[in-house]
Amino acid sequence: MKITSLLMCAAVIGLAPAGLMAQVKVSAQAEFPSFSTEGHRGARGLMPENSIIAMKKAIDLGITTLEMDTHVTKDGEVVVTHDDYLSPAFMLDANGKELLPGDAKKYPVYQMTYAQLKSFDLGSKPYPAFPQQEKIKTFIPRLEELIDSVQLYIEQRGKKQMFYNIETKCGPEGDGVLNPDPETFVKLLMAVLEKKGITPFVVIQSFDKRTLQVLNKKYPKVRTSYLVANTKSFEENMADLGFSPFILSPYYKMVNTELVRKCHDREIKVIPWTVNSAKEIQELKDLKVDGIISDYPNLLIP
Repeated sequence: MKITSLLMCAAVIGLAPAGLMAQVKVSAQAEFPSFSTEGHRGARGLMPENSIIAMKKAIDLGITTLEMDTHVTKDGEVVVTHDDYLSPAFMLDANGKELLPGDAKKYPVYQMTYAQLKSFDLGSKPYPAFPQQEKIKTFIPRLEELIDSVQLYIEQRGKKQMFYNIETKCGPEGDGVLNPDPETFVKLLMAVLEKKGITPFVVIQSFDKRTLQVLNKKYPKVRTSYLVANTKSFEENMADLGFSPFILSPYYKMVNTELVRKCHDREIKVIPWTVNSAKEIQELKDLKVDGIISDYPNLLIP
């Protein structure tokens, strides 16, 4: 069901007058895919990562869920990018010049305005780690802009509404330097999601348990996903988080029959990352995971 249809139904049966539709958007929850096929950073193996064109590529391939990362800029804009600093591996400056490897820490996202950030090119430089990646000049988008572009593209192409799996890139060591505190990060992120009315189709994921704890307390209807890459047991990770998330999202080599069983016993979905071979994808499907995140979403589509 498209977002517009979801809201129209609510209005028709009298759940809310038109002026209160924003609240209906936030409180309603859409049915999550039975198996979530997720393009990592859009479709990083095929298009410049975390870009609008990467999201469109993933949509064209037929995925159910767009996976992406968010940071906050100096002027409080929520932007879609992974690294704390602009990466010399694939970024060019406003003049098309390469960033020197030793200069990476000169460009912290949180210390730059969005106007400064947008001037850099993340799509033109060849990226040896992903030789299939199409080279197209593009930029780091604001989350709000990316959502607008995706929603319009879905409508134009007659596609089923996608889910958004949105990561908060932050940690205690970065507070005030590389990221805002978790309360502020969540407030800024949720303001965008509520404004755009896509909250029923959102999962917020993080390695930083603090942002998930804020969400669980202040926005309990928002689905959360706990990202883990450690040697702790399932029970230890759940104790650290302090509540049962909608999804546990482990590094894929952590997944085994026992972990899947324990998650499913507590009605927690298992969606591992980042799985880039057909063989490993099939092995994880055989373990009955609930979705897979891949740089190559084309491998996820039958």
